[in-house]
Amino acid sequence: MIITGKHLARRTLLGGLALPLLDSMTPAFAAAPKPVKRLGYYYIPMGANIAKWTPGADGNSQILAPLAKVRDHVTVITNLENKNAYSPGNHATANSGFLSCAKAKMTEGSDYELGVTVDQIAAKEIGRETPLPSLELAMDLHNSVGNCDNGFACVYQNSLSWSSANSPLPAEAHPRLVFERLFGDGGGSAELAKNASILDWIRSDIAGLQKQLGAGDRAKVGNYLESVREVERRIQMAEKRAGDPAMRDADRPIGVPASYGDHARLMFDLQVLAFQADITRVLSFQMAREASTRTYPEVGVNDPHHPLSHHSNDPEKLESLAKVNAYHVGLFAYFLEKLQAARDGDATLLDNCLLMFGSGMGNPDVHDHENLPILVAGATGPRHIRYKEATPLANVHLTLLSRAGVRMDKFADSNGLVAEL
Repeated sequence: MIITGKHLARRTLLGGLALPLLDSMTPAFAAAPKPVKRLGYYYIPMGANIAKWTPGADGNSQILAPLAKVRDHVTVITNLENKNAYSPGNHATANSGFLSCAKAKMTEGSDYELGVTVDQIAAKEIGRETPLPSLELAMDLHNSVGNCDNGFACVYQNSLSWSSANSPLPAEAHPRLVFERLFGDGGGSAELAKNASILDWIRSDIAGLQKQLGAGDRAKVGNYLESVREVERRIQMAEKRAGDPAMRDADRPIGVPASYGDHARLMFDLQVLAFQADITRVLSFQMAREASTRTYPEVGVNDPHHPLSHHSNDPEKLESLAKVNAYHVGLFAYFLEKLQAARDGDATLLDNCLLMFGSGMGNPDVHDHENLPILVAGATGPRHIRYKEATPLANVHLTLLSRAGVRMDKFADSNGLVAEL
């Protein structure tokens, strides 16, 4: 345990377990610490049913309805485009251009080239103060190689984040490995946690810390540790069921929850813990892979997502696509509500986050990259920004960087800031 003489250090550790911001981490009579900003980027593939996504005159939207409880923290932005995604490439460039707004080099080999993504620009600045500069997550295994889309290497669909023009970053889809990266110390505690709880391993440290805390901090630590234990329990349950053939999915790692929704919620809970304990301030999460053929029986959609996205304006396909879109939004809403419930100093975690959610494709039937489904959540909203003319997606990236304290004059093809953000 790391403790100062009169107050707890901000990065107090229990074994390998970081703690959230506590009142006792601020010295008596000192000014409250300036809140830190977290940035998160959340990708859904194959665009959306834009008509059902875009809020109407009354502000309502069928697809965005699950965000009702956090609506005051949501800004929808209409008529954004990414010109550099027209290479062609379609799926590959939709994914790779989402955070880079750069033109991907057409190649099926290892001589791929893109650009540094906005999350990695942020990580080099605001990530220097955290154990993990950034965290890259996904829902699917990314083991495809070679040509995946019209002459573009699979790496363009596999990776959202690039640390340089030639360095795509792998994303982790296994909750156990994410948990160990967040809380493991490289050995003992992580190994023990596979069969028991990391909290049991550091029980004496927890008891010693709690004796030094006031009632409010004890409650905050107790709630946080209970969240850690619940995440561990769900990971262990999934691993116990890993041998069941009925639970196997070619796109899903062995040992993760059987249903897509349970897996996604677990991954979101890990992200809440990562933000809460200030382990990282920069996240990216690919919620499904471009050209995914995943079905969503949870919402009554048994047709594969990719063929369904080629809707040809068929009303039934469009309605099913809207259900898939709303399901993804609902899972994101679960995450936002968790952030809203977690205290972060004098505010909530959601108040101190800037989170972009959306797709690099607009209308999936024609594989375009205009009128993209994009929203920003956290320290923003409620509003609907509706541009009359197509506006670069890069403007949103530049604005979020600025809001997080990262100063740049230009990002990719940006031509200004989003003043309303």
